[in-house]
Amino acid sequence: MSDIIHLLPDSVANQIAAGEVIQRPASVIKELVENAIDADATEVHVLVTDAGKTCIQVIDNGKGMSETDARLSFERHATSKIREASDLFALRTMGFRGEALASIAAVAEVELKTRPASEELGTRLLIAGSKVESQEVVSCPKGSNFSVKNLFFNVPARRKFLKSNATELSNVLAEFERIALVHPDVSFFLYSNDSELFNLPAASLRQRILSVFGKKLNQQLLSVEVDTSMVKISGFVAKPETARKKGSHQYFFVNGRYMRHPYFHRAVMDAYEQLIPVGEQISYFIYFDVEPANIDVNIHPTKTEIKFENEQAIWQILSAAVKETLGRFNAVPTIDFDTEDRPEIPVFSQTMPVEPPKVHYNTDFNPFKTTSAPAYGGNNYSRPKTDWQELYAGLEKNSRMNNLPEKQPGEDDAWSIPSTSPSEPVWQSSPVSVPLGDTFQAGKEVAIEMGNQHLQFKGRYILTSVKSGLMLIDQHRAHVRVLYERYLEQITRKQGISQGVLFPEIVQLPVSEAAILESILEDLNAVGFDLSSLGGGSYAINGIPAGVEGLNPVELVRSMVHTAMEKGNDVKEEVQTLLALTLAKASAIVYGQVLSNDEMASLVDNLFASPAPNFTPDGRIVLATIKEEEIEKMFQK
Repeated sequence: MSDIIHLLPDSVANQIAAGEVIQRPASVIKELVENAIDADATEVHVLVTDAGKTCIQVIDNGKGMSETDARLSFERHATSKIREASDLFALRTMGFRGEALASIAAVAEVELKTRPASEELGTRLLIAGSKVESQEVVSCPKGSNFSVKNLFFNVPARRKFLKSNATELSNVLAEFERIALVHPDVSFFLYSNDSELFNLPAASLRQRILSVFGKKLNQQLLSVEVDTSMVKISGFVAKPETARKKGSHQYFFVNGRYMRHPYFHRAVMDAYEQLIPVGEQISYFIYFDVEPANIDVNIHPTKTEIKFENEQAIWQILSAAVKETLGRFNAVPTIDFDTEDRPEIPVFSQTMPVEPPKVHYNTDFNPFKTTSAPAYGGNNYSRPKTDWQELYAGLEKNSRMNNLPEKQPGEDDAWSIPSTSPSEPVWQSSPVSVPLGDTFQAGKEVAIEMGNQHLQFKGRYILTSVKSGLMLIDQHRAHVRVLYERYLEQITRKQGISQGVLFPEIVQLPVSEAAILESILEDLNAVGFDLSSLGGGSYAINGIPAGVEGLNPVELVRSMVHTAMEKGNDVKEEVQTLLALTLAKASAIVYGQVLSNDEMASLVDNLFASPAPNFTPDGRIVLATIKEEEIEKMFQK
């Protein structure tokens, strides 16, 4: 039997490793910028073309590499960070495994120019698909200059799965922001297709956060600071009133490294319990400083998942620190006794007899008397005489019940109207609200399977009669279904009607969100938005789609941008459906809104005219039917 196990060629092994380390252009930028920071760079320039698909260039002023180091750095597991296994538990650098450059060179064409400060000439190295094409001496500035072109040129299947330029650029910006937020002492610059997106000079941590996400955030941040023998926690959390459902900036960093940690996220949100509505999120920027031996960063290829030795104890410290911050800045309601009219609390003495409090009241006071009577303080109290019947004047004239035809001889007494006084309701039912339409006569339509009438139950459901029984319709979801079809048709045909606003609203977006807005701007215009760029991520909202005048246009635009970022849609048709659904949810009638019978009838008719009335576009149930047989079973006993 011949041997069947053999070693993989280095080029194939590098491509397999690249599949874990290099997933998209953002991964390349992350690895190269982290290497620049490890090289003690104080200034890093990042240039991308076509969101990094065509070219990625990272230039730094760090230590640089010698000719030998430059060649050796592209070998697998070649690193200057660790020498033995114990070094893995004392890491203070970003990269350490020596896989990044080898993985990048396996799936792209790489050019490196580097020079250390101690030498006059540098090295130029060309590598494509793990093969060294040339190496020569060149004149170049101190530091390193990496140019990565044609990512995944030799792996067509991987390149095919890359998203649109807008989506990939959004991922690039996200990675860039994570690194910039944790290294405020380093100047960062980002250019996309020769346009400057970020210019971040070295600054304090708070100023760096404001430079990335906008100065408006300055009034929302509360500082967190706690130092224990186990962990040091610092950073900022936002005020409770700034909570929102989408678009919150939530970042955890440990020892200068970004991480995702759902367990610690719950600790932060636990501190905001009862302070923000359920389902809404808060922004935070939390930095952990722990001993490297107490964490393990080598459990995930991208090093974004980190395991802590004492997670439960750190959870309690984090939650207590956030609660203390909210209390220190009066973000939590408290009783304030530092006022002029604060209550007098006598000093307790054991020799002083304890007397129960006495209640004084006037036994002659009667609020229902119309004559004068002595009241507190010796003043006379006189209850004004009020003729309550005057409040009902004219109701008899306008009442629909008084305009009913007279009862004909022989007519069944079941349809008669009980005689009621003006102060008594004609129809009363606590769980059901019955609007009195023009065709509503003495409850007759309700008795005969409600006819063309619809009932509204608790401002949420519409009840209507069908052949098979009783149908319940969720009014909000039904309206979402109807509006979705309408907005989608307007976007597709580009026939959206724009309603101009008297005073244009200004929406300020971070760079990452502004890039997404640019990608969906054409579809926003098609549905009826009129947006004009003011530069620097600011946009003026000059017009909004007709029918959404009561909504906040700024929050509506933000909602659509955040939804597009979460979904990651890159096909135009998918973006159009996404916009239509977001706009429909924002514009639909809310729960608790009272509808007239004509409004309910129109909503039901439009619902069943839609192609899929049973479900909303995102799969939620719109209606349910109670069978007639089930209703009869309820009354069998």
